Amino acid sequence: MDQLSFFDLNDRLAQISKIGDPLEVLNEIVDWSKFDGVLLEAKAKDLTDRRVKGHAGRKPFSLRLMLKVFVLQSLYNLSDDQMEYQIKDRLSFMRFLDLGLNGTVPDA
Repeated sequence: MDQLSFFDLNDRLAQISKIGDPLEVLNEIVDWSKFDGVLLEAKAKDLTDRRVKGHAGRKPFSLRLMLKVFVLQSLYNLSDDQMEYQIKDRLSFMRFLDLGLNGTVPDA
């Protein structure tokens, strides 16, 4: 199997756009930064409700990324396991979430 090049990936994404990627349209319509304040407030409240000790473990994913994951999960009615699989499998999901092919994907 031939190795995929950067241009091959861009060509494939361009083809997906040409066909009409609803997630690309959603990303253009929604200003996701408008949610940042509310997400930070919710995270702060969650941290005060729980006693978090230390900063061990993997760095958490951005709140905006996780919001967009929940949007996808709701739109496509996916379980956590299926959401993880679809993010890894679908270029349109990766683009919507601004993840590259080698990006770390939230696990189920």
